[in-house]
Amino acid sequence: MARRIGIGFLLLLLVAVLIFLVGQRQIGERLYTRAVERNAGVDRVAEWPDGLHAYVCGSGSPMPDAQRAGPCIAVIAGQRAFIFDVGSGAIRKLQPLAFPMDRLDAAFLTHLHSDHFDSLGELMLQAWIAGQRDSPLPVYGPEGTDRVVAGFIEAYTIDRGFRIAHHGPEVARPGGFGAEARIIDAAGTAPHTVYQSDGVTIRAIRVDHRPVEPALAFRVEYAGRALVISGDTVRSEQLAQLARGADVLFHEALNPRMVGEIGTTLAERGNAAGAKIMADIPDYHTSPEDAARVAQKADVEALVLYHLVPPPPVSLIGPAFLGESGQHFDGRIELAKDGMLVSLSAREQSVLFDEML
Repeated sequence: MARRIGIGFLLLLLVAVLIFLVGQRQIGERLYTRAVERNAGVDRVAEWPDGLHAYVCGSGSPMPDAQRAGPCIAVIAGQRAFIFDVGSGAIRKLQPLAFPMDRLDAAFLTHLHSDHFDSLGELMLQAWIAGQRDSPLPVYGPEGTDRVVAGFIEAYTIDRGFRIAHHGPEVARPGGFGAEARIIDAAGTAPHTVYQSDGVTIRAIRVDHRPVEPALAFRVEYAGRALVISGDTVRSEQLAQLARGADVLFHEALNPRMVGEIGTTLAERGNAAGAKIMADIPDYHTSPEDAARVAQKADVEALVLYHLVPPPPVSLIGPAFLGESGQHFDGRIELAKDGMLVSLSAREQSVLFDEML
């Protein structure tokens, strides 16, 4: 009797497997159709509360990490959207993050290290086609930004012709191709207002990333809320001044002990050039502890560490990366991940965190 029951069960299981295999294509097609209906052309951001919303579209650094794009913070302020730095792979994170490319008003570069702008060409393309622009994208940045922008325009000019010929000028609007460089002259130690429109104010200040000069940090203000993006810098009094009273500080972070361990291992294995790079980079970045000290002095509500060097491969390494940061800052400290969303509602003073990926 038990044997018959076992054989019957196996036959039923075999039939179920065969039905699944035969219907797998139909199941896949239905799932795909539902996903398209749920996402294509839907402005999910339209339902969000008025305020400041910041996406981490890239939390990584030049060090390889399959989970992290290069440095990128995208910000929605009311009806306007902005992108700060465009590291490798960052623009491809924006679509699943529901970023409204058609609202993109401008991009900002903190400095001209290639890992902070190497997706600028892709941003230009997406702003033009997906954003349906009629005029080039404004790109604000330090001296030299015009040369970088001109180089990407030259590189993409042949592609421009192909897309206009294929899609037509109604879709690939000729006047919307490319970008327009706007140089920020942030001389001195006081913040400079570099953008002001529709209740949004963006200020910039110089920070210390020598020998990279100039390097900038930015503060975005809207509806009584504020966030600050450090760019690359050593511990900076100017940055603490810029961040004073902000809700959130996005600050780069390098763990010297971890970087030193990589350098030592590379040297032991005969990679002198790699060891030299690991020895060089701590002197123009900020440790997690020093970033916490800046956040404490600025009296911000929350500190988000991004542009992580080295990138923690798993969450268990996070506390080791943070080190003694919690002893130097009374507020909330988070290690950024690609897809992190930080929301600052205009109606209340809370700082809300979510994950979009």
